[in-house]
Amino acid sequence: MWIDWERIGEVGTVVTRKPGEPIYLRVHMVALGLAIVASLAIPHLYELFFGPISLGARLISGLIIAVVAGIVLYRTYQTSARNEP
Repeated sequence: MWIDWERIGEVGTVVTRKPGEPIYLRVHMVALGLAIVASLAIPHLYELFFGPISLGARLISGLIIAVVAGIVLYRTYQTSARNEP
């Protein structure tokens, strides 16, 4: 059950999810945000500590980090983000 934000002024308005609509928890959104930040921050931190890297290397490493983080997120939160029957 979730709150219908369009009808927030009405007291006691609670709407059930439609069949097939995924359930996203706050932890899912935080983990997704961290995965996005990591794909940008890790190459930058490497450059700060070890020296300059090319733009191509930064883009490729960011892409690899994003793909790996996406796979990890999918495998980790697959069971908790099930659809409601």
